[in-house]
Amino acid sequence: MTTYTFPHNFLWGAATASYQVEGAWNEDGKGESIWDRFSHTPGKIEDNSTGDIACDHYHRYEEDIALMRRLGLKAYRFSTAWARVLPNGRGRLNPKGLDFYDRLVDSLCAANIEPFLTLYHWDLPQALHEEGGWTNRDVSYAFADYAALMVKRLGDRVKYWTTFNEPSVVMFDGYLVGEHAPGIQDPRAAYQVAHHLLVAHGLGVQAIRGANSKAEAGIVLNLWMADAVSEDPADVAVADAAWERSETLFLDPIFKGHYPTAAYELVGEDMPKIQNGDMALISQELDFVGINFYSRNLFNAQGQIDSVPGSEYTEMGWEVCAPALRRMLVKINRNYKLPPIYITENGSAFKDEVSTDGKVHDPRRLDYLKQHFIQTRLAMQDGVDVRGYMVWSLLDNFEWGHGYTKRFGLVRVDYETQKRTVKDSGEWYAEVIRTNSVAE
Repeated sequence: MTTYTFPHNFLWGAATASYQVEGAWNEDGKGESIWDRFSHTPGKIEDNSTGDIACDHYHRYEEDIALMRRLGLKAYRFSTAWARVLPNGRGRLNPKGLDFYDRLVDSLCAANIEPFLTLYHWDLPQALHEEGGWTNRDVSYAFADYAALMVKRLGDRVKYWTTFNEPSVVMFDGYLVGEHAPGIQDPRAAYQVAHHLLVAHGLGVQAIRGANSKAEAGIVLNLWMADAVSEDPADVAVADAAWERSETLFLDPIFKGHYPTAAYELVGEDMPKIQNGDMALISQELDFVGINFYSRNLFNAQGQIDSVPGSEYTEMGWEVCAPALRRMLVKINRNYKLPPIYITENGSAFKDEVSTDGKVHDPRRLDYLKQHFIQTRLAMQDGVDVRGYMVWSLLDNFEWGHGYTKRFGLVRVDYETQKRTVKDSGEWYAEVIRTNSVAE
């Protein structure tokens, strides 16, 4: 048996997002978000559900923090709902919304759990969408004002600040294919949105540091490794081209100060309008970068392979391939000058139920996490500076367009009763955190 031990200050945690867990969608002065509007539109969500109640974290956060303590979490990554704080996205403040995040952060600090705060996890205030949303460059400046407000209020207790979670998903799913809010299908708008998100990120970093010089600022990017099915040069060339085409659109501007050549070739006349100074703004040095990883894409000389014989797949239809995480981390570490890395999301959706013994036995999720932890440690031995790991997700929750049909949680949520049950994977994770090690 091989035991993989992590550095003594490694930050073990779990992650959620505001719309997916909070509920209380119209309580205490909260404004409407694009996800409120989208989920209330018939036919948009697989099970016709909404995030109106979700996990009721807004009312049950103390119970959830008690669960975090039980698991021994060192950090909790969560997002703030922009419309809860600024109902119209700008202007009038909602004190009760800010008070909620004050209480949440205070309770985390009292439990000795590091708050890891994401300012934007996809829930744009509907009022800003009606001004053009992310196609409107002015919204980037509204985001910076929101960032400064939050840091001024919480920055004395929150050290780690993330501008955006997965901007590529906002652009691709929200504006290109339309499967996420706001449900638009417009290539030219999508790539302008990508640029405005990056501008907002740059402005947000300035706002964070302007409000609190001790704050650490970063961004969270989701990456899928592009693997070749063999070492044949024809297979490798297609995989490399796929990586350049799909995974560097945000990496290159942030860490190299320019868009990748592949973007100009792919996007053509739909390339966004770029103003003087934008790329310098976007490529400011960061204190950390968050990486979300779930699976890989596999290619041969003919293109992408949809399924791999003998491979395991999650309920999302994603292949389980932990070694791809190590390869991806080594690749980006080689290709970019990166700040310290946190794995800010990694997890799996499997069908799991409460057994007759009252427990949730989820061996496939447990093994998924184990293998990804091991591959992360191996990447660290390869020279990649990984400082922490946030499992997705603390709780089963509203999984965007899939509604409540997919469960990622370390903790099972009965949505009718809101009863929480720690799964076997959660109990196992608690032991990993306690020993700071993983046994193969």
